[in-house]
Amino acid sequence: MSVIAVYPGTFDPMTNGHSDLIQRASRIFEKVIVAVAANPSKTPLFDLQQRVDMAEEILSDLPNVEVCGFSALLVNFVKEKNAHVILRGLRAVSDFEFEMQLASMNRRLENEIETLFLTPSEQNSFLSSSLVKEVALHGGDVHEFVHPVVVAELKSIIR
Repeated sequence: MSVIAVYPGTFDPMTNGHSDLIQRASRIFEKVIVAVAANPSKTPLFDLQQRVDMAEEILSDLPNVEVCGFSALLVNFVKEKNAHVILRGLRAVSDFEFEMQLASMNRRLENEIETLFLTPSEQNSFLSSSLVKEVALHGGDVHEFVHPVVVAELKSIIR
């Protein structure tokens, strides 16, 4: 059975935790679609196209990974892509309650779609896009937390 998973997120910016999870998922699923959410309510640092472009470059060595921007209801996007799995990362217990609410709502909206959770590698368990942006905005070095493409984009925005 061919299983397509959708890994949604704002990815503002994509961290090494995100890319590690995607690499591991690419070994489990026939295809992984990285769904970059427009999510204007979060006021992203990077616009949608920049986030999609960075993700495509970061993940270019994974042949079964596709990157798409989206602004639709997630379950509708998943159905449109003929996927049946929503993949989410759980860093800490604090993520669990919110992620359970999302998974329950998505199941109520579309009971044919399952949500699966992966935990990050230990070295990435504390990483978040928000922390990376905070460190970068205050002049800190983030090169060990993100791909060089992201470092370059952050430097071009933060001068």
